[in-house]
Amino acid sequence: MKFHGMEKKEVEKALNTDYMVGLSEADAVNRIKQHGFNELEEGEKQSALILFFSQFKDFMVLVLLAATLISGLLGEYIDAIAIIAIVIINGFLGFFQERKAERSLHALKELSAPQVYVLRDGNWIKTASREVVPGDILRFTSGDRIGADVRLIEINSLEIEESALTGESLPVQKTDNKLQEENLGLGDMQNMAFMGTMVTRGSGVGVVVGTGMKTAMGQIADLLQNAETMETPLQRRLEQLGKILITAALLLTVLVVIAGVFGGHDLYTMFLAGVSLAVAAIPEGLPAIVTVALSLGVQRMIKQKAIVRKLPAVETLGCASVICSDKTGTLTQNKMTVTHLWSGGEVSQVGGVGYEPRGEFYRGDHKVSIKEEKALQQMLMFGMLCNHSEITQKGSEYVIDGDPTEGALLVSALKAGFTRDQLHKQFELVKEFPFDSARKMMSVVVKDTNGRQFIVTKGAPDVLISKSESILWENRRQFMSRDMEGKVKDAIEGLASQALRTIAIAYREVSPGTLILDEREAEKDLTFIGLQGMIDPPRPEVKHAVKECKEAGIKTVMITGDHIITAKAIAKQLGILTPKSKVLDGNALNEMSVEDLEEVVDDVSVFARVSPEHKLKIVKALQSRGHIVAMTGDGVNDAPAIKAADIGVAMGITGTDVAKEASALVLLDDNFATIKAAIKEGRNIYENIRKFIRYLLASNVGEILVMLFAMLLALPLPLVPIQILWVNLVTDGLPAMALGLDKPEENVMKRGPRSPKEGVFARGLGWKVISRGFLIGTSTLLAFIISYNENPNDLIHAQTVAFATLVLAQLIHVFDCRSEKSVFSRNPFGNMYLVWAVISSLALMLVVMYYPPLQPIFHTVPLALRDWLLVIGFASIPTFLLAGSFLASKNK
Repeated sequence: MKFHGMEKKEVEKALNTDYMVGLSEADAVNRIKQHGFNELEEGEKQSALILFFSQFKDFMVLVLLAATLISGLLGEYIDAIAIIAIVIINGFLGFFQERKAERSLHALKELSAPQVYVLRDGNWIKTASREVVPGDILRFTSGDRIGADVRLIEINSLEIEESALTGESLPVQKTDNKLQEENLGLGDMQNMAFMGTMVTRGSGVGVVVGTGMKTAMGQIADLLQNAETMETPLQRRLEQLGKILITAALLLTVLVVIAGVFGGHDLYTMFLAGVSLAVAAIPEGLPAIVTVALSLGVQRMIKQKAIVRKLPAVETLGCASVICSDKTGTLTQNKMTVTHLWSGGEVSQVGGVGYEPRGEFYRGDHKVSIKEEKALQQMLMFGMLCNHSEITQKGSEYVIDGDPTEGALLVSALKAGFTRDQLHKQFELVKEFPFDSARKMMSVVVKDTNGRQFIVTKGAPDVLISKSESILWENRRQFMSRDMEGKVKDAIEGLASQALRTIAIAYREVSPGTLILDEREAEKDLTFIGLQGMIDPPRPEVKHAVKECKEAGIKTVMITGDHIITAKAIAKQLGILTPKSKVLDGNALNEMSVEDLEEVVDDVSVFARVSPEHKLKIVKALQSRGHIVAMTGDGVNDAPAIKAADIGVAMGITGTDVAKEASALVLLDDNFATIKAAIKEGRNIYENIRKFIRYLLASNVGEILVMLFAMLLALPLPLVPIQILWVNLVTDGLPAMALGLDKPEENVMKRGPRSPKEGVFARGLGWKVISRGFLIGTSTLLAFIISYNENPNDLIHAQTVAFATLVLAQLIHVFDCRSEKSVFSRNPFGNMYLVWAVISSLALMLVVMYYPPLQPIFHTVPLALRDWLLVIGFASIPTFLLAGSFLASKNK
């Protein structure tokens, strides 16, 4: 039903409610059964059991389970148990992490769910918005969030900020009258208030006409649930890697088996060795370690004020090349702050940060004493008098309740030492004329303790100039001549050029007892005092974060609905806008197709006065240029662009539930610097994944080659199947996982983002895997040959030497994998998790060699000192030979 086109009584009748009494509790319960709770549906949730089993649908995991079954059938229960244990641990890690992220977001959603005042059985009560039903009567005032879609039935200077829904940054003035037009957009329905929007001024009463998914916000949420989600670069790379590894491992294993059979070994022994090699060659720890690395990244991000909704999201942000950031609250503090005062031709600066009511006043480098400046004193005092905002302290934070502009005036007065209590004792409010968008002013009539009566007016400077007959100049009243008017206009332009929003303050003293009946009589013959210039200042940490992103090859683009002058000023302060970069506004974007925008988008750093459609167009243009795009936003109108971006980032404080549902990352502090931290985390996670891929594959290549070369040379088996499996268990577990905990290298934010098309083996990783694997396999085989030739009758001794050499070579190699350069470029004790993991692996190796009950099982014997010198010498060759060649080439 089109409630905006109906009279109030028609709406009351249609909804079967009573404006004076509201619904009864019994009626409300029945309507909840009929319409459901007033909340956005999150789509069908998976049960815990299905979510757990979904962790095992990965192709590599299925292959591993098949290998486990074969190992078990062949009697290799140790390896079967080890693989199943790792797979199950991996499943639980993924399951618990997804559940934790889901619960974290649900808690955040509950936190943001508003409480509302509702009329039930004739009484106003406070209840959760989810309990609201159609026909309920809601009451709201400045600072309240609207809990459902309502038709307004009573208003008092009501203005509502609807940017979350419409993208319009300025509050909308509301009416309770019937609207004649039928086909209106949401932004034009002035007698309606919508779920999730915020009251910025005045108060009102409305009847609920839509709840939950039947609200304007719910309709957008419904569209988003059916939107497709893009696969992340990490998921694509790992899927590609899995196929390569399985194919290569199976081919090499078959080759080893064939070579062994032709070399004279019996088929069963070689088949058993082949299965063992296949299991060893497929790094079953990879899915678990990837999950652990991502999970730990998520935990670190939570500590840094971000909730990751999807595990691979942090990694995706790590390869972002462009961050499209909203201005208000993300790059700026979202705290309108007075920074400049102008009166009598003099400009003063106001110190302090945000809403904290402390700060000094300066003129140039000199402090200004407000007590000695009559005009400034009056301007600040009257700015507090003609004001409804309040300030409260919550912990260390100061919060404004009311209009942000009035909040800025209140804080500037508090900095000067004025207080509400002091002014209430000094002045009595006689009458008020509320702000009106047509008049662009607000006035109050006050009376002081001596009976003197004043009219105090604040509003748009150009309007107050026309209403003023005089001006305070050099602390005395002077006639507002054309010359004086020109000076005021010059001051307004000067402050506006710095992107400051200006509010003018004026007053008039009237005779005691004079009745001021209307605003026309009040707002005339005023004395102009001065101007307060305010801005939403940049967050202090953002400038450094933008600089770090630039050094990391990531471009920051500001996208805002604000005026182009304001956007340019903030962008310049933050280093986003450079002399070479361009600025586009909404009008220019309207005239451009996506193809036109593609031609210039790389040169644009600021988009101003944009609409939701523009944001989507910008994202698509950047993606078509090959960029990985991170898009921030908070409103329902931002959700399509957030969903379309490679990674969507929603605001946790100001963000709507729809924006959060569309996002992959939620910033709890709405801070751009948190995105920068996520990028660093993402890059480090990917580098750590490359590290343990390098380690695992080089080790596995070494294991396969030592067997292959031995078969080709018609030598005895250098390793029996149980030793291969034990090597795999000892070296692939803890050390590889500890690599996933490595701290970022110093230059992680000094290099450009990697290409999304980059394969896992890019940047020489494939060569490192093959060369290190070749050297590990060759060194192990040489140690085996030397030991076997010394005593051909003691094969077990030679196999033990090979076993020890292979394990030790891999454990030395793990330290080489910590850096793209060489083993000497990083402190080996910089990752103590790795040190302890290597010690644990060495202990496991020594146990099967020196604990008598295990020696027959693992076909091992104790080694003498001479044997250990041989083992250590050959185990060191793969790492130190290549490290030495790296240092030699570097010195040249």
